[in-house]
Amino acid sequence: MTTSPSVYARFRDTALRFGPSAFLNVLTETAANYGIAPGEISYATMLARVDAWQAAFAERGYGEGHRVGLLLQNRPVFVELWFALNALGVSVVPINPDLRLSELEYIIAHSDMNAAFVLAERREEVEAAARNAGRPIPVVTVEDDIPAPFGGPHPSRAGDASSECALLYTSGTTGQPKGCVLTNTYYLYSGDWYRDVGGLIDLRTGRERMITPLPLFHMNAMAVSLMAMLSVGGCLTMLDRFHPRSWWDSVKESRATCLHYLGVMPSMLMSAPASAEDRAHSVRFGFGAGVDKLLHAPFEERFGFPLLEAWAMTETGSGGVIAANVEPRKVGTSCFGRPSADIEIRIVDDSGKETPAGSPGELLVRRAGPDPRYGFFREYLKNPEATAEAWQGGWFHTGDIVSRDDDGDLHFVDRKKNVIRRSGENIAAVEVESVLNRHPAVRQAAVAATPDKVRGDEVAAVIIAEQGGADRKLAEEIVRWSLAQMAYYKAPGWICFVDRLPLTATEKIQRGGLKDHVARLMQDGAFFDLRDLKRRQV
Repeated sequence: MTTSPSVYARFRDTALRFGPSAFLNVLTETAANYGIAPGEISYATMLARVDAWQAAFAERGYGEGHRVGLLLQNRPVFVELWFALNALGVSVVPINPDLRLSELEYIIAHSDMNAAFVLAERREEVEAAARNAGRPIPVVTVEDDIPAPFGGPHPSRAGDASSECALLYTSGTTGQPKGCVLTNTYYLYSGDWYRDVGGLIDLRTGRERMITPLPLFHMNAMAVSLMAMLSVGGCLTMLDRFHPRSWWDSVKESRATCLHYLGVMPSMLMSAPASAEDRAHSVRFGFGAGVDKLLHAPFEERFGFPLLEAWAMTETGSGGVIAANVEPRKVGTSCFGRPSADIEIRIVDDSGKETPAGSPGELLVRRAGPDPRYGFFREYLKNPEATAEAWQGGWFHTGDIVSRDDDGDLHFVDRKKNVIRRSGENIAAVEVESVLNRHPAVRQAAVAATPDKVRGDEVAAVIIAEQGGADRKLAEEIVRWSLAQMAYYKAPGWICFVDRLPLTATEKIQRGGLKDHVARLMQDGAFFDLRDLKRRQV
């Protein structure tokens, strides 16, 4: 178990031990895209930056109980601010830069954040969101002077293991995102787990270099990748995003020994022509989830390293992680290993009864031992009912359907709840519907997942229009309008206009029937393909 009282304390201990060694690495492509300096940042340099920020924040009255929003993408300054604020007992709220006005309004109001540090080009929008939310917090860039926190000063106090470290928002299955309260223990144990799990994940102290294209506003990069390297004195290369064409150049330039991936990445990389350079790298393993079963073995054969499938959620952190980090891994079967002795699981049917081997059911998890929530999230902010429901019966209900084979290995089957998973992003259908239903030309919208060869799922919207004449022109108008209302990946990639929707007796959307309805309409060619309009907004 961890002995460090906080994330900052662990960072400081590691920085004092590995001072001149590289902590973060900014590649030339990422530096150009961000407009920042390329090159490595040593532990000693980062410590000096963090401590300077810490002193400045303390002088302005930041302390325990404050929350600060960070909309800074994968820039090193995100880490600087996080560690500095953590040293004072302040929690951070990482903000997905793809969120738009209505989403920002919700997060600012719900989180009770006291200030936000954002990209210069997003400042006006975030300020507007704060005003609309009735919480006019100071919104500044990292080039500005540190403002006084909204709501007044708080006494600073070095956080302990149980202190709130960050508030991460996850779409879940409800109309509004839920805020997961994550403690210092959550982050520290993620580093511990990665450092100690062993098997094919054999991290060498002071020698590892990891590369990740995943964003810091997700637990994967913020809690797993970053904390893993921090815990072994390694170096992390954070890309601005996944660039398929330059990926292997980035891997080589970073001198990565390990990498993180999502299922969409191997699919894209395998679509490129084979090359004599495919194995010209130093990667010993990849760690991630969702690789296409048919591509798993061919990828490993072509590129020369294993893709280690794992399972976790924002809510479980590494306290409930399960990974296929030892042989045999059962490649190509959606196998993510078996739980360690530290984790207890159940696989149950809809009535709560254990399913036999080979039969799918919902995965329930908890920590073995006296504290079943060790390493998990503390709670959903301001939502004790949802927290209690998730932990019903003393087990965390994941909403994921899995099966267990005769050897005890687990295989991912499907998601029980109505979540669309597009390129690693969880999208709540009801959230998208609530936005689409505000469009003046839409009488009612229903949203479901439709399979996508590249992205796993794509958002399909079935719409009853207010008036006739619904055509591609209107479909394109709705998508373009949607892109200004919500993150680009949530906007419909397919739209179909219908006269009626499958509804329950209480006039609610019949989710099972909708999925079948979408499949039939797709087969009939009734949908407009609008995927080319879905682009990240500048």
